[in-house]
Amino acid sequence: MHEGTVGWGFVEDNTVRAVGDSAPALIEALALDSTQLRTIAETTTQTLNLDDVDLLAPVPNPPQFVGIGLNYADHAAETGIEKPANPQTFSFLPNAITNPGSPIEMPTCSNSVDWEVELAFVVGKPGKRIRQEDALQHVAGYTIVNDVSARDIQFSDGQWTRGKSFDTFKPMGPWITTVDELGAANDLNIVLKLNETVKQSSNTSHLIFDVAYLVHFLSQDITLQTGSVISTGTPGGVGYARQPPEFLKAGDVVHLEIDGIGTLENSVVSSTAD
Repeated sequence: MHEGTVGWGFVEDNTVRAVGDSAPALIEALALDSTQLRTIAETTTQTLNLDDVDLLAPVPNPPQFVGIGLNYADHAAETGIEKPANPQTFSFLPNAITNPGSPIEMPTCSNSVDWEVELAFVVGKPGKRIRQEDALQHVAGYTIVNDVSARDIQFSDGQWTRGKSFDTFKPMGPWITTVDELGAANDLNIVLKLNETVKQSSNTSHLIFDVAYLVHFLSQDITLQTGSVISTGTPGGVGYARQPPEFLKAGDVVHLEIDGIGTLENSVVSSTAD
């Protein structure tokens, strides 16, 4: 967003090349190939300094928003749950999405709010029953998601959607790095710091089910739609599995990093409820 105007564009170093009114909407552009995107980029006429732009969540209202559970062996081990034979899937609600730099708001009903750094991929070309070897043709690119989770609600509900979908619980960003830049995203360092202390540190090579397999698996009887976001799971180091358990509190700052994508940072604030 720049001077109150919301739009999209291409980030190059510290410059944003903003697209004009003649360009397709972002949701449509996600389905284009790299050659088509390059053509749009080359026809942009407005350049902005990145410091003068307020970054918004790159996909604020995805048609499908899916989480993958227990997708790193060390995370499965720290929870005491056996490594899954198939991807464990669940849904997030889009109201939970919030912007880079926007605060994570503590809910009134939970004192057990946890962090989870995750690589997420954004669906480009839609498809169903996609072969694993063709999967990356259906990926537009990658972003970072903080899968903030109210653990007491998550576990007492017996399913995970509500405890992971409170308002502001899904910081996303800072942007989408295209698949032609990161390929299969299968060797990226992934880190989460809480108040400058490293809490999670791993590599996407340790994913149990990688991006290509997830595209294949999810698309067997579900048509993956352009703009859908699939968050691929978190490595070990979450708060509730620590001894003693650790949880987020007002005043904390959560900093996430993934190679080739960038950083996502959000502060934690008290509930604004009356």
